[in-house]
Amino acid sequence: MIPAAFDYHRPTNMGDVIALLEQHGDDARVMAGGHSLIPMMKLRMAEIPHLIDLQDVQGLDGITIQNGRITLGALVTQHDLINHQELTESAPILREAALQIADPQVRYMGTVGGNVANGDPGNDMPGLMQCLDAQIALIGPGGPRSVAAREYYQAAYMTEREDDEVLTAISFDIPQGGYAYEKQKRKIGDYATAAAAVQIQKSAGQITSASIAMTNLSDVPIWSADAAAALVGTPCDELAVKAAVAAMLGDIDPVEDNRGPVAFKRHVAGIILARAIQRAWDRA
Repeated sequence: MIPAAFDYHRPTNMGDVIALLEQHGDDARVMAGGHSLIPMMKLRMAEIPHLIDLQDVQGLDGITIQNGRITLGALVTQHDLINHQELTESAPILREAALQIADPQVRYMGTVGGNVANGDPGNDMPGLMQCLDAQIALIGPGGPRSVAAREYYQAAYMTEREDDEVLTAISFDIPQGGYAYEKQKRKIGDYATAAAAVQIQKSAGQITSASIAMTNLSDVPIWSADAAAALVGTPCDELAVKAAVAAMLGDIDPVEDNRGPVAFKRHVAGIILARAIQRAWDRA
């Protein structure tokens, strides 16, 4: 389909981006790679009179690893995540997740910022950023501010970002221990039926810390504190994994759609999380 008519803006600095957002209000949207917003416009699920392209704004495409902290600019692509050697050594779960997003053509253009910003419950990066306890950097007329990824998502396509704010970067501590990103999907390029991001640290044969987040099983990504707590202090045996899965199932709220009925999605979620926990444990 062809999107409704719109005016295309390509500013070269953040001041002009914010000025355009203030001028056009809810009629304007920013675009990073365009692989979330453009399909919605072509399907007429979103009509955007003013489209603001961020591609010429400097300073949004860097990957910084410094003092134990990783910062990803909003325009960093999934292709960048996959091919950045130092990033893969520091946070291999990013590469593992990025390789499961869509297909190579999409990953060349799709950005971390776009994947995180708009609150699409099917996107992979929001749950991963909750697992990593990331901070989301925003800037608007009132200046910069930071929001925790675990507090950023309010409902499907509704976030803490105001209409006149722009997501500029995402940052988090270098993750420690074992990791896994497991995703079940109907076909290559599809959104997840269920996906799980897991980070685990262990010592003396027991889990000392864990973080678990689930994707596309509610209208927001789900960081399950209870599921993680069920693992801590255990040797990651069958009983502990079952307790974590049960806790996770108490947090998600899937709905029936073309990926299956609710009972099927809950079953898949349990299988995916158990696999992710086991792989993270083996890698820890």
